[in-house]
Amino acid sequence: MSDLEYQPVSFKDVLIEMKDISELMVDLSYSAILFESREIAQEVITLEERMNQLVYQARIQSILGSRRVEEAEAMSGMLQVSEAAEKISNSASEIATIILKDVKFPAKLRIAMPDAEEVTERVVVAKESTIDGVTLGEQKLQSRTGMRVIAIRRGVSWIYDPERDTRILDGDIIIAKGPESGIDPLYDLCGAEIPANDEFPEGSVVTDLDRAVRLIVKMKDISELAVGLAYTSLLFNNREVADEVVSLGTRMDDMRYKLDLWILEAAKRISNVEYLRGLLYMSSFADNITNAAGSIIDVILRDIEIPPVFKKIVRESDEIISRIEVQEGSELAGKSLKEASLSTVSGMVVLAVRHKNKWKYRPRKDEQLRSGDIIIAKGRRDGECRLYDLARGT
Repeated sequence: MSDLEYQPVSFKDVLIEMKDISELMVDLSYSAILFESREIAQEVITLEERMNQLVYQARIQSILGSRRVEEAEAMSGMLQVSEAAEKISNSASEIATIILKDVKFPAKLRIAMPDAEEVTERVVVAKESTIDGVTLGEQKLQSRTGMRVIAIRRGVSWIYDPERDTRILDGDIIIAKGPESGIDPLYDLCGAEIPANDEFPEGSVVTDLDRAVRLIVKMKDISELAVGLAYTSLLFNNREVADEVVSLGTRMDDMRYKLDLWILEAAKRISNVEYLRGLLYMSSFADNITNAAGSIIDVILRDIEIPPVFKKIVRESDEIISRIEVQEGSELAGKSLKEASLSTVSGMVVLAVRHKNKWKYRPRKDEQLRSGDIIIAKGRRDGECRLYDLARGT
């Protein structure tokens, strides 16, 4: 029996799984680089096999679901979204493949990665700690710390993309992703000691390699923002947000050009240029993800009909996107994002804030929230509930 044999399943369910798997593959790929883990890289390759099956299912469903021209047009938009998820997963698989081929990455990259807007942490659960013997759902780890668990190592086994009912045991190694402000609460729950900060020494000479590494981190942030905004533009049928994704694509092109120059300059002064090859692969990875986001918003730019089922796809996936208004008299009104600690308190990542008729994308921590502002955020459903509570007026 072929692995790609067609099985009856709804197109909606196929696209939900494709979206979830592609996002998990990106998270695991960066984790494999950060922790130099061939095991995590191998899991990315395994997920790629599942994605190939889903791509086949999506193509068959698009053919079976189109009887008239109008249906075919709407289906073409959905198929375009599925192809974007496939592009993202293919790029993640390429990164995993080069890790398995022992392509090296500069140590400075692993030092700089925690400067990304969302950091990835590796924590060992201590015996009799707060989370020892408790499920992720019972502990509400993400809404309490802002960090979402993407993998757990237990002995020689791995649990990827754990569910709410996954029970944490002492000795487990948790890999979690979220805001920097969530690091301390996460370590506290796990009963672990917070590691020392190994940033570049103050006053050290900033080299071309330093610039390249820091630029890679910014490219990572932009690529992830582009995907989040792309799904947002479709979810709310918003052309303005789609235009921002186009702008991010242009910025990404400029950054890749600049990065290439810095890496070429660094190559003149480094004896072992093998470490620079990994940076080139990573810049291509970020660029491919941003291009995939461009494929998603192309549906908006070409005025292709977005079927109602798309909202269910985004709302029923692991990470949902929320549009929340700040009410007068709420806990958020008058506070900056830093003061509100939204990412830590709710586990939701703020993608954009609209004040009156002006959007601000990737808002800074000092961005002031006012009543009437619209917040676009992504995260888990329980975090959305917490964010609604904070934004609700008295």
